[in-house]
Amino acid sequence: MSSLKKIKIIKPDDWHVHLRDQDILEKVIKYTQMFYQRAIIMPNLNEPIIDCKKAIAYKNRIINLSKNKQFTPLMTCYLTKDTSLKELQHGFTEKIFIGSKLYPNQSTTNSKTGINKISEIFHILELMQKIKMPLLVHGEENNNNIDIYDREAKFIEKTLEPLRKIFPELKIILEHITTKEAVSYIEENNSPYLAGTITPHHLMLNRNNMFVHGIQPNLYCLPILKRKIHQNALRKAISNGSTKFFLGSDSAPHIQKNKINQIGCAGIFNAPSSLLCYITVFDEMKALKYFESFCSKNGPNFYNVPINKESITLVKKPYKILEKVSIGKDFIKPFLSGETLTWSVL
Repeated sequence: MSSLKKIKIIKPDDWHVHLRDQDILEKVIKYTQMFYQRAIIMPNLNEPIIDCKKAIAYKNRIINLSKNKQFTPLMTCYLTKDTSLKELQHGFTEKIFIGSKLYPNQSTTNSKTGINKISEIFHILELMQKIKMPLLVHGEENNNNIDIYDREAKFIEKTLEPLRKIFPELKIILEHITTKEAVSYIEENNSPYLAGTITPHHLMLNRNNMFVHGIQPNLYCLPILKRKIHQNALRKAISNGSTKFFLGSDSAPHIQKNKINQIGCAGIFNAPSSLLCYITVFDEMKALKYFESFCSKNGPNFYNVPINKESITLVKKPYKILEKVSIGKDFIKPFLSGETLTWSVL
């Protein structure tokens, strides 16, 4: 661990967050706003955000429930094979959408209308490359014959690499990467059109944490936690100063009864502690000199948006993570609920 007791950085952004809607949105929004100036909002609601009208309405719901009026939600379009090219171009040109999201069919929460075959949307990707609209990718093969632990690596091999040969200048963010294969692919290609986001839970945990000493269903997420060798590859990636990786928490709240169920939902709600988790890992890796770039510069530079002017200060002071967030008679259990971290926001 470093001897540094205090660090001031440019206000970060979260380049991947699920806020859900209605009662959950109202209760969780403040935790993202506590740390972040902007956040890319995922479009996989029960009724996905598939056009400009839905995006504007959802953005307005977020803003209306926000106590922090400086916070900016950045909206994304949920791609389907029927996505209108005219609608997509209008949404990007008018800054309604910052990018479009590719969910392979049935790959995660609310992805039943996702893409079955990537070739279904080649005409859409051709337009996106032309107008320089970023493609945000949940990078897993949706094939039941492929082991769940191998689906990210197989996606890179079977889908991403061929795709990038067809659309070499399409801006692609491989979101919430979890494997050494993803780290190597992004680093070795070193392309201005390719980047990756990394979550705090994939940096802090591996699959042993989910299964040893009793199963931990609150740690079930997609992509699933991997072996320690992959966790170490992610930790090394953020600690070597690469500008190809940046912050994307993938905070994904679910009501506890939907997590602890015969068919439990995938998703980890880390918003109350995400930035503090990241700095904990950077501190452990003796890489605090790269912390600001990962949190506050690499993402804006890749998305070609201005770097924030505001700042935030973190101090080496114990911070206890709240036990739960109440939603009526139900609740959401945060990541590391009740545990104490060594860093706080001043």
